[in-house]
Amino acid sequence: MESIKEQQSTPRREFLGALTTGVASLGIAAFVNPKPAAANPEPVAEGNIHEADAWFNDIKGKHKVVFDATRPHEVLPFAWPRVFLLTNAATGTPEADNSVVVVLRHYAIPYAFEDRIWEKYKFGDIVKADDPATGKPAMRNPFAKPKQGDFKVPGIGDVAIGINELQASGVKFCVCDVAMTVMANTLAPMMNLKVDEVKKDWLAGLLPGIQVVPSGVWALGRAQEKGCAYIFAG
Repeated sequence: MESIKEQQSTPRREFLGALTTGVASLGIAAFVNPKPAAANPEPVAEGNIHEADAWFNDIKGKHKVVFDATRPHEVLPFAWPRVFLLTNAATGTPEADNSVVVVLRHYAIPYAFEDRIWEKYKFGDIVKADDPATGKPAMRNPFAKPKQGDFKVPGIGDVAIGINELQASGVKFCVCDVAMTVMANTLAPMMNLKVDEVKKDWLAGLLPGIQVVPSGVWALGRAQEKGCAYIFAG
């Protein structure tokens, strides 16, 4: 008999299996020319993929860095940008004089979406992201709009590492369109949904200020071309 732990991991195992076999079914064209966000009948104003290059023009300042978020990695994709800002401030450079970019790609793309999307598509199970408040697979985006006191660091206390809080400090977030395309093509058949409807739903559920980019690796390259140092967010 299958154990409880094995039963609980089934959605993730099924997804990973489907993702592995489903990538080939998309064809190489899905990677070379992934369907852009603007192909939807009603493009989302926030994060229009055709605005991605211009979005990177705002990267300025004395110290510039890009964080590569490929997986949930607990709090690290959000803690490191705050640490970068705090320690620069402590050494004489205010946060306004820094540029920080976080690239959400691969299994980290769910963090670009609102709570409704997390609950509907069970992203907590799929990408193994636990809710810090419960220790169970998240049914919400824990970093979208956290409450005061949700995140504490020993010896430091409360830390403002919510996406909205980091954005208020000038941190820029973008999300990989290729990863969204691949994941939508993988999840939609498992949920008996249409791929285009899933992709459109995700775009409609983007958090404010999240920029869609052609791919995460494209964004990492653009950020480094603008002078950003690379840091793996894990």
